[in-house]
Amino acid sequence: MAIHPAPQARQADPPPAVDGPWRDPSLDPEVRVADLAARMTLEEKAAQLYGIWVGADAEGDGVAPHQNDMVDPVDFEDITTRGLGQLTRPFGSAPVDPGVGAVSLARAQARIVEAGRFGVPALAHEECLAGFTAWGATAYPVPLAWGAAWDPELVAEMAHRIGSDMRSVGVHQGLAPVLDVVRDLRWGRVEETIGEDPYLVATIGTAYVRGLESSGVVATLKHFAGYSASAGARNLSPVRAGAREMADVILPPFEMAVREGGPRSVMHSYAEIDGVPAAADPALLTGLLRDTWGFTGTVVADYFGIGFLETLHRVAESRGDAARLALTAGVDVELPTVRSYGDELVAAVRDGLVAEELVDRALRRVLLQKCELGLLDPDREVLPAALDGVDPEQARGSVDLDPPRNRALARLLAERSCVLLANPGGALPLAGTGRIAVVGPRADDPLAMLGCYSFPSHVGVQHPDAPMGIVVPTVLEALREEFPGVDVDHAQGCEVDGTDASGIEGAAALAAGADVCVAVLGDRAGLFGRGTSGEGCDAADLALPGLQGELLDALLATGTPVVLVLLTGRTYALGGRADRLAGCVQAFFPGEEGGPALAGVLSGRVNPSGRLPLGVPDGPGGQPWTYLQPPLGRANGVSNLDPTPLYPFGHGLSYTSFAWEAGADVPAELPTDGETDLAITVRNTGDRDGAEVVQLYAHDPVAQTTRPEARLIGYARVQLAAGESRRVGFRFHPDLVSFTGAGGRRIVEPGALELRFATSSDIADVKHTVRLRLTGPERTVDHRRRLVCATSVDEPAAPK
Repeated sequence: MAIHPAPQARQADPPPAVDGPWRDPSLDPEVRVADLAARMTLEEKAAQLYGIWVGADAEGDGVAPHQNDMVDPVDFEDITTRGLGQLTRPFGSAPVDPGVGAVSLARAQARIVEAGRFGVPALAHEECLAGFTAWGATAYPVPLAWGAAWDPELVAEMAHRIGSDMRSVGVHQGLAPVLDVVRDLRWGRVEETIGEDPYLVATIGTAYVRGLESSGVVATLKHFAGYSASAGARNLSPVRAGAREMADVILPPFEMAVREGGPRSVMHSYAEIDGVPAAADPALLTGLLRDTWGFTGTVVADYFGIGFLETLHRVAESRGDAARLALTAGVDVELPTVRSYGDELVAAVRDGLVAEELVDRALRRVLLQKCELGLLDPDREVLPAALDGVDPEQARGSVDLDPPRNRALARLLAERSCVLLANPGGALPLAGTGRIAVVGPRADDPLAMLGCYSFPSHVGVQHPDAPMGIVVPTVLEALREEFPGVDVDHAQGCEVDGTDASGIEGAAALAAGADVCVAVLGDRAGLFGRGTSGEGCDAADLALPGLQGELLDALLATGTPVVLVLLTGRTYALGGRADRLAGCVQAFFPGEEGGPALAGVLSGRVNPSGRLPLGVPDGPGGQPWTYLQPPLGRANGVSNLDPTPLYPFGHGLSYTSFAWEAGADVPAELPTDGETDLAITVRNTGDRDGAEVVQLYAHDPVAQTTRPEARLIGYARVQLAAGESRRVGFRFHPDLVSFTGAGGRRIVEPGALELRFATSSDIADVKHTVRLRLTGPERTVDHRRRLVCATSVDEPAAPK
């Protein structure tokens, strides 16, 4: 039963004057915001706390959970007389030419300015997970591919480009990055994550935040917190993670991003953790995020998340009650459209059910952000000068959101994210002679390259008559371009997830007559069951979707060497087939340039350097499992299920070879508050240029709570010409091996420690081990601890 304070009815005050110091850009933002807030009526205050989604309605398929159930009709002209906090997805709801969209958005902003007493524009937000989710914008590789690239600087550059494109058309906020750590590969949104390790997720995600914020666009961390730990890998399912899993796995990426990246917004999770929905959890959204970590930006609702407190979680009895819970917890902005923070909130305040101080607290944060963005300034720019005064249709074709430099960056990131899983017979690179059979449902479909939050997959599929807006070469097209003098034939074989086996025999016959078969299998990204990967597309197990496993078996039975190319949003079980493959390449929805990138890897034009951001399972069952298991979670004699992966986290091969040599000796003892330098020298011993990823893991032999066998604490991507060597240094501080102890506090515990230089998380791939003992007292640490392992890569030494 909900408990409310006793009603204390209050009367509306007359509207205060409009003009005042808030209009003066030379004044301190706090002064300006306080002055403006004092002049607003309650209705005007509430209006700054919600967005409206002009392009959404209750008809047809939605692009957000329960959109069709929770979108109320909105009269734009009427509602904007109070002002408006946000405009939701003006580009990401339907195919809109970017030039037309920019002018239309500017006109909508002009109407908002004219309608409200204070003339404050709305803050426009868009999705930008794998590129600006707009028609005609560059579709970059998905976050799982960022994790596979192990290249924070490249991800930061991508994010800066994304943000610059968004700002060029009037967008202020991007709903990315996703900092959820994978806990179960069956979860549909694995493709949106960076991987299964909190340090990799944290460093790559923080780089994205820096890049997006450097463009002037507000980065939004999501989903805070616990969303990826849903029970049974079902989207929006309850989370049963314990306090240690939350503290040591789920929360660190958000913590690093807040402290090191400077995001100006956080989106709460749909999750409920131990019965408490995140949107109604003041300990999470205020106590931890703000009071402990010092976050000062806005907390925005995941779409309809405030309404879900009433409809799905059932902890609120009405819309006004949901507003009370969310505001009390610390949710400042209701997205995507008004439901609880509008008239219902105003009535609840007037009836004494919600304290107006909560409205004022959220309003201050929203207005401070608008002040930072220049939206309170008299001379604010609503539209780029080149489009000022231009009719929307005249602006068609005037904005290019997919210029050559974007495509070049998308290609580079795609190339660096391709993982060579296996090459047992040396079939790769392909010889480029004879006949190549390209088989599989992902071989000749542009959408095979794109994740769920790319515009063509997210929105474009609902508009089948509209052109895609970008050029996305398929693997088949790219291979024909890569090998112009080779016969490259194609058969689909089967659908991605259908049951029609009639094409398998013909595909096998094609393969039997070829010198090599390239089998291109994988996922179709979609929403809410319309795909095999993506939001609401959770998997029952990790077998390849549909009949693709049977197709692969038929191809292998021909005796023709089969090179498997996987285009997926998660990893799938390959055990039982892997040892019969001539080669295997894994790509995670590599974006619009993924086809040429993969063709380059197959031909040898590109030397693969990707490393797995999550393991590849051996069998389809035994889930969930990640490499962060304690000893009891690993293979043992008390269960018949062996969860050991076929290929571990961090694994990836190259067409060249590397030798590792230990650096200087490290002291045998180190204080729990000390630090020391570690080093390894890596030499390219092959005959072609390549990149090695040096990974540093910590192993704690004995601890007061169970610990993972190994945990990533540092890494460096090292580019080496043939014969070159480089010294790679790591500054180790014991804070990096802190964990939540038996007493519930984060500690650095004295005792034995192993630091392992390795090419993956598997102990068999350890190249050098540093053994030391941490000495002195047990230390309690907090958010001010050292979060990042500083690395350095020396200039290359001349080839020997």
